[in-house]
Amino acid sequence: MNMNWITRPGWPGNLLAMAAGALTPLCMAPFDFWPLSLLSLGLLYLSLRELAPKAAMLRGWSYGFGLFGAGTSWIYVSIHDFGGASPLLAGGLMLLFSAAVALFFALPAWLWSRWLRNGSGLGDALAFAALWVAQEAFRGWFLTGFPWLFAGYSQLDGPLAGLAPLGGVWLIGFVLAFSAALLVNLPRLRQQPRALSLGLLLLLLFWGTGWSLQQYSWTEPAGKALSVAAVQGNVAQNMKWDPAQLNAQLALYRDLSIKGPRVDLLVWPETAVPVLKDYAGSYLQAMDAFANDRQTTLITGVPVREVDADGNKRFYNAITVIGKGQGTYLKQKLVPFGEYVPLQDVLRGLIAFFDLPMSDFARGPADQPLLQAQGYQVAAYICYEVVYPEFAAGLAAQSNLLLTVSNDAWFGHSIGPLQHLQMAQMRALEAGRWMIRATNTGVTALIDPFGQIDTRIASFEQGVLYGEVLPMQGLTPYLRWHSWPLTLCCGLLLLGAARARKTRTAA
Repeated sequence: MNMNWITRPGWPGNLLAMAAGALTPLCMAPFDFWPLSLLSLGLLYLSLRELAPKAAMLRGWSYGFGLFGAGTSWIYVSIHDFGGASPLLAGGLMLLFSAAVALFFALPAWLWSRWLRNGSGLGDALAFAALWVAQEAFRGWFLTGFPWLFAGYSQLDGPLAGLAPLGGVWLIGFVLAFSAALLVNLPRLRQQPRALSLGLLLLLLFWGTGWSLQQYSWTEPAGKALSVAAVQGNVAQNMKWDPAQLNAQLALYRDLSIKGPRVDLLVWPETAVPVLKDYAGSYLQAMDAFANDRQTTLITGVPVREVDADGNKRFYNAITVIGKGQGTYLKQKLVPFGEYVPLQDVLRGLIAFFDLPMSDFARGPADQPLLQAQGYQVAAYICYEVVYPEFAAGLAAQSNLLLTVSNDAWFGHSIGPLQHLQMAQMRALEAGRWMIRATNTGVTALIDPFGQIDTRIASFEQGVLYGEVLPMQGLTPYLRWHSWPLTLCCGLLLLGAARARKTRTAA
């Protein structure tokens, strides 16, 4: 069968690229069939191998549209179920979002065709992997970033998981892209014995290292185990910000906490106290007395208001500590439309989605101290913050424990909350630290330093998760060096590919 249509311009190849992108979510939670990541990346590489720059842009965009159209379908739930949009409008906005973020793949595809591709089987595979990492890094940074569906998450339970403490999810993505491209190029490499031998040696090195380091511990205990209780209130989103439900919610978290046994750490989810901290003073004082009486640290999500000397008010999504500890953390990475509205003078009032409760938060400062709990340093991430690898690593390097609180009720029964959980697992693996994850509707979990779930409460169940976590000390290579070694390597590979392309063109 003639398969040349895959590498030629036109909609048959573009549709295949779109289908290849749509395979990616099947590599990740809740499906976790990781070999499809190699197939997805391999098809993208193959489909770009002979295209001119303009056709390559469309091919790259098609891949991105398939990836985000299938992998971020949970956006529809937020817009339709909680934003008050009709099914047609919600579906249209979701597709518009997918089309926009798919542009992150159009530019790299153009660069690949115009400046980097040179026909060398091994060199092209390495350059493609370097460009893949650059694409993911740029996507995680530009306009506050959308660091979702990175290829490396597919390996949380795969043979490359051991690479995460070395170079984070980025390094795993590099190895996957290199492996996929090299496998596609094997027919070419048969005519290049040296390149073939080196390529196979690199494959063996990468995959062997990832597999052999899966159970290697880069960190060590910093003290005795701490008992933990994480409360999952399972408050319906349509009740969350209803003033008539405020007292019932406060009573729910109080009663679930008081009825349980004494623990070292008691954790409530994001905005478990759904009213400004100023207005919850007497309630928090009562819970502070309860926590001190039990020698417990209580950590809860609660919105915070600050007023400057000129009377200007700023509101923050925050976590605060009461009882045996101290500190308040103000969220730095805000969710567009959920916590702030871009172009709000234009968009406010158009549809209910642009007027969601608590969608006018300010960004917290970058130099905040970590939370203190039972004498240990706790790196806290509120909801979306845990999906930023470099940001999370910066806080984790100073910590003994990781904590993330969230309210994924916005995404209903979609795959979004499980993707979110998987990214929290990767952060624990990268840092070599225990992570406590407390959520409103699930999944509340304790995650060990190998990124595996120790215990959990299923979604949409009300309850208290009891367990133990161990404070850790020491730095994984990724926490010590972040992505700088990989960035340098990828930069050199891309420069080398561009130079080789220029030399080949001149010849």
